[in-house]
Amino acid sequence: MCIRDRWVPPVHWTDGTQQVCTDTLWYVGQLDGSWFNALAAEKPIYNDDFTKMTVKLRKGIYWSDGVEFTADDVIYTVKCQMDHPGMLYSAFFNTFVEDVYKTDDYTVVFKLKKPNSRFHVQFVVRWSACYIMPKHIFEKVEDPMAYDFNPPVSLGPYVLESYDPAGYWTLWKKREDWQRTSVGMVYGEPKPKYLLWVHYGPISKQVMAMSRHELDLSQLFSPEGWESLRKKDPYARAWYKDFPWACFGDPAAPGVTLNNDVYPFNIRDVRWALALTIDIVPTLMRAYSGAARITALPNTPTRLYFDWYYKPLEDWLRNFTINVDGEQFKPYDPDASIKLAEESRKKGYKVPSEPEKIREIFGYGWWKYAPEVAEKLLEKHGFRRDKNGKWLLPDGKPWKFTILTQPPDIWPLQARLGVVIAQQWRKFGIDVRTEANKMCWTIQNRGDYDAAITWPVETWGGHPDLYRFLEYWHSVYYRPIGEIANSRNPTRYKSKELDRVIEEMKMTPWESPKNIELGREAMKIMIKDMPLITMVGQNQLVPVDEYYWTNFPSAENPYAYPLPSGGNYRVVLPRLEPTGRR
Repeated sequence: MCIRDRWVPPVHWTDGTQQVCTDTLWYVGQLDGSWFNALAAEKPIYNDDFTKMTVKLRKGIYWSDGVEFTADDVIYTVKCQMDHPGMLYSAFFNTFVEDVYKTDDYTVVFKLKKPNSRFHVQFVVRWSACYIMPKHIFEKVEDPMAYDFNPPVSLGPYVLESYDPAGYWTLWKKREDWQRTSVGMVYGEPKPKYLLWVHYGPISKQVMAMSRHELDLSQLFSPEGWESLRKKDPYARAWYKDFPWACFGDPAAPGVTLNNDVYPFNIRDVRWALALTIDIVPTLMRAYSGAARITALPNTPTRLYFDWYYKPLEDWLRNFTINVDGEQFKPYDPDASIKLAEESRKKGYKVPSEPEKIREIFGYGWWKYAPEVAEKLLEKHGFRRDKNGKWLLPDGKPWKFTILTQPPDIWPLQARLGVVIAQQWRKFGIDVRTEANKMCWTIQNRGDYDAAITWPVETWGGHPDLYRFLEYWHSVYYRPIGEIANSRNPTRYKSKELDRVIEEMKMTPWESPKNIELGREAMKIMIKDMPLITMVGQNQLVPVDEYYWTNFPSAENPYAYPLPSGGNYRVVLPRLEPTGRR
């Protein structure tokens, strides 16, 4: 087992290390926006021009080997990464940090090379963040990038007990001094004595293990897997007690990523034509069995984002138009989620009838299915159909391209979504096929693709600031095909209008209400340009078996995001309750 991958790629996040062993300064709740001062005692303190950030650290926290956590550990973490270019945060720290020093053992000061009102977010866990390294261990190591850090000293409430060298399982044991950790101080004692992360493989094996009460919770289930489990296991439940079962609080939004540097996807009308030839309701019924939350915005449809972005932009979306042969066409269908709920009801699922309750679960509107409008948009640019109704490019060659997806055993719903969309576009007359490839992200970042089913939209989910997502869409980060693009903008989309908004965001405090206004402006720009086609919030079917443990987070008790692979899962453990069953 290699623990150094918390600081050296490739990174593996699903063995418990980031959940219960490592720790950082702050955490933000994806669902409720709750702020957790972890290793830090309070929120970050900036000077007026955002060129200096001061961090006050929590006192009384200890590493599992008995050494106290202090400012020296934070300083070492930053300087070590700056000195080793291959480390995860090396480039970022070298870009912004002029100096990092302490004024006492519990106060760290970052002097920045240039203003950055979001410098602190590198130490804020939404999914992961820059975790703190133990100076007293790594300063004795000749090469920190080659050191396995195994067994690790822990800053979290658990220590490594055992593991499978082949990587199939990792066992953690609760620290006897759990009180000297940030989780223990803020949330109390984690209830389980042991935590076992297991790679069970196919969903069918997970279903059998959970029905035998050998697996307490899992993720990446398919709707079919959940249907099988709930029939076998009376103690099983999902986020919702009834349909659509899944949690839609994930701060990511899958959809069609288009390579804006590849012809003809570099034409806005073509991108819009592709959006208008996707019939959203049958698409989501086939790909997600209707268990989906729709998003037309390039944003994540979490409950808090409904209030910050979706509801305020609804009137703008209803009145938004695109030019089609000199006429203004309104592409937005505000009732898309209502129609999705109706189709789900026809399948026998229990669905609320009130429109507002439907939108709370299934989201708001999407784009109209308007192939006749799409046809006009394409013909405007010289596209035409052959005698069989198949689309030809302006040069007369058949229009054909490939949709890249993850393999079904890695992301089953996204793989299925790609197949269904390809079928829709073939119905419209485009020669489209799908390719499942586990190197999907790498291929995208290289630019060697046409379209892909991924989720380049990743926000905080529980905080309104969109700068985390938008920053890397600034044209300064643009890389042409052949050069490695950052993973947050594989579309290679550029916009001077969006650059202006991002620049203004950079100089606006993280918690300023003005950020929401700027975020809405960015949404409008991206909708007009349609660089990618966002479709749904990430569907997280995270079933739990309540035979041994109860009080897992749920729709009725949404105190935390339920995904066990995220760093925030540590706040769940003190709230679990044993049933007493043996």
